[in-house]
Amino acid sequence: MFGAEVLPGGGVRFSAWAPRPRSVALRIVGYGGDLPMQQHEGGTCSVVVPGASAGARYFFVLDGDRARPDPCSRFQPDGVHGPSQVVCPSTFSFRHPSPTLDLTKAVLYELHVGTFTREGTFAAAARELPVLKELGVDAVELMPVSAFPGERNWGYDGVHPFAPCAAYGSPDDLRAFTDTAHSLELAVIMDVVYNHLGPEGNYLTEFAPYFSPQRRTLWGDAPDFSRREVRDWLLDNALAWLREYRVDGLRVDAVHAMFDDSPKHVLAELCEKARPGLLIAETDMNDVKVFDDWGFDACWSDDFHHALHACLTGERTGYYRSFGDLTTLATTIESGWIRGPHPCRSRAIPGPRFIVASQTHDQVGNRAMGERLSHLVGLRAARLAAVATLAAVPCVPILFMGEEFASSSPFQYFTSHGDPALARAVSLGRRRDLEAQGFSHAEQAPDPQEEGTFLRSRIDLGDRLVEPHAATWRLYRDLLTLRRRLSSLGAQGKQRCRAWVDRGAAWVDRGDGVQVVLNVGDQEVRTSGTVILHSEDARYGGSLGRPTPVLPPRSACILKV
Repeated sequence: MFGAEVLPGGGVRFSAWAPRPRSVALRIVGYGGDLPMQQHEGGTCSVVVPGASAGARYFFVLDGDRARPDPCSRFQPDGVHGPSQVVCPSTFSFRHPSPTLDLTKAVLYELHVGTFTREGTFAAAARELPVLKELGVDAVELMPVSAFPGERNWGYDGVHPFAPCAAYGSPDDLRAFTDTAHSLELAVIMDVVYNHLGPEGNYLTEFAPYFSPQRRTLWGDAPDFSRREVRDWLLDNALAWLREYRVDGLRVDAVHAMFDDSPKHVLAELCEKARPGLLIAETDMNDVKVFDDWGFDACWSDDFHHALHACLTGERTGYYRSFGDLTTLATTIESGWIRGPHPCRSRAIPGPRFIVASQTHDQVGNRAMGERLSHLVGLRAARLAAVATLAAVPCVPILFMGEEFASSSPFQYFTSHGDPALARAVSLGRRRDLEAQGFSHAEQAPDPQEEGTFLRSRIDLGDRLVEPHAATWRLYRDLLTLRRRLSSLGAQGKQRCRAWVDRGAAWVDRGDGVQVVLNVGDQEVRTSGTVILHSEDARYGGSLGRPTPVLPPRSACILKV
C-alpha cells in the first residue's frame, strides 16, 4: 500500500509509485529541508521518517522543483492542490458492529453530503440518521466524497480517491458518521469512481502512467488497468473504504466505462477481494456479465425509471425514446431489463440484484433545471410513483434524498473549479450536452459554477414537518412499513411477480394475494378486493376520505384479493 503509513513503533513510512520523475523527495511542512526518497525496482520509492506522526503535512517533490500532494493521500485539509496530511485510522475507536443487510428486504437511501443539510457536513448528516431509521430505510448510500476541487461538487470530479473532502469534515468525522449509522443498524454504502479522475488537481500522470493513452471516457482519460500498480491502487482504495471507514459496501460508478483486456477483469478482482462488502455496479449496458463474469451482488437498473417517468411526464427524448407505453412499464416491472443484450434473460435474474428508483441524482440532476418528479408532474402523480417503486417492483428500491417528503428544492448540477478556463468549459459543455439530449429549457440551465446553483440544491429538512410535504412523508413511511409487514412486497418475489395492462392501468400481482394497481391514465379504474393502501388517501394529501374500489386518474393502490 502506497501513501503515508504510521508505523507501530513510531514514525511514518512514506512511499509512492513514481517511475516518471528522475528524483522524488519528501517535504514535510515545517520540518526543514527535503528528504530524498530511496528508489526501488519497478519505479517505487520510499523513506521512513522516525520523528513524523499523524497530523504532519507533506508533499512529494518531483525532480527538485514540483511539490505535489500524495496520489494516495488520506486527507487534503487545504484542498486538492495543498499538502497531504498523515492520518492514522487506528486511532478512531468504532463502538458499533456493522448490521446485516438483507437485499431481499432492504430499502436504500441516496444522499449528497454537501446538500443534505444546511451545514453540508458528515456530522450534520449523522444527526439526521435517526429520522431515516424512523422512515424505514435500511442503508444510506453516499454520493462520492473523495476530495474534489473547490467547495461544491457532485463528487464525480474527485482527484484524491482515498481522501474524504475537507469541506465535509475530517476522516474521523466520516468514521463517526459510519459508526452512528451502525448504532442505528443502518448500513453505509460508498459511491466510488474508478473509471476516471477529475481534471483539476489530478497530478497522477506526473508520477506514473496511471492512465491509458488509447482509452478515454466521456469524463476524462481512463485508468490503465493492464498495469498491476494501477489495479492495486484501485483495490487498495476499495479496501480502505471497507476497512478504515467500515463502510458496508461500494457502489461502483459507470463500470461500462472501465476498460480492461486482462485475462481477469479488474472488476472481477475487485469483487473477489472486497468481500464481505456488498458490491453494486452502476451501468447502462444491462449485461449479465456484471453478475456472471465480474461477480457483483446487484446493479442499478434504469429501465424501470425510464418507463415510469415517460408514462407520467409524456417525455420521449433523450433517455426516454424507447419508453412511454403501459406495456413497456408492465414488462419492465415484471422482468427488469428491456434494453441491452440480455432482456429475455433478465426475467430469471433474482429481484435483489436490481436496484430501482423513480428518482436519483442522475435522473434529477441531469435535467436542465434539476426538477424533481413532484415538480414535473405534481404531488398526485408523484405519490403514484412512490407506490410503484416501493410496492409494485420486485426489486431493491433506492430513494433520493428529499423524495420522501417531496422536497421543494431542485437538485442541479454544480461545480466550483478554480481554473477559469476549465470553469468556462464546464459551463459551456453542460449546456451543449443538455441541448444534444433534447432537454427543454437547456438554454436556461443554471451555470454550474455559480454558488446559487449549489444553494438552490440544498434540501430544506424542515419541509417534512409542514403540509403538503408531511403528508408525502407519511405515505413513504407507511409504504416502508408495509414492505416489512408483507413479505410479498420485498425483492425476493420477482419470479412469481406478474404484470399486465388492463383498462388503462398497469396491474401487478405480487403473490400471496397482494396486487398493486397503477392508474397512470386519465380515466377512473374500478378494482376489486380490500384496499390496503391508496395513494389518494387524505392522510397522504389526496382527495379520498375512506378506502374505495375506484382508482382515480394518476393514482395507485395496494389490494388484498
